[in-house]
Amino acid sequence: MHTPAVEQTVHASLIITTHRSIRLRVTLRYRPEDPLAVRMAFPAEFSLDESAAGPACAEGGGQDIEWVFARQLLTAGMELPSGVGDVHIRPALGRRTMVELRAPEGTALLQFDTTALRRFLWHSRLLVPEGEEHLHLDADRALAELLG
Repeated sequence: MHTPAVEQTVHASLIITTHRSIRLRVTLRYRPEDPLAVRMAFPAEFSLDESAAGPACAEGGGQDIEWVFARQLLTAGMELPSGVGDVHIRPALGRRTMVELRAPEGTALLQFDTTALRRFLWHSRLLVPEGEEHLHLDADRALAELLG
């Protein structure tokens, strides 16, 4: 049986300089079979590297660039600066949330409407409430994916 997923398209601003940004569409995804993670997919044309081989992102090269990180990081980052390593999230003025993605090719700074992120997280919690993620983990499948 296929478990439903949450998918929501939101707009973000890719910060180029202090006075210039580019508006882009970002697809947020949450799958109950991977209950600890959220995914952010960006159009491939915004990649700094054709192969899109960032440490926290999946395969790219003409396809959307997908970054995967903890749902709890997104939740925490809307309230207080959070993150270590490749993904950092922090609140900003005017009900905005900043997401910083770091890869060997460079750093991307994106600004999101916090309300849109909260709506996405609310829908994800309808499928898997916070604190109940362990009930949805399939250790055998996760190990097979890791080794496969």
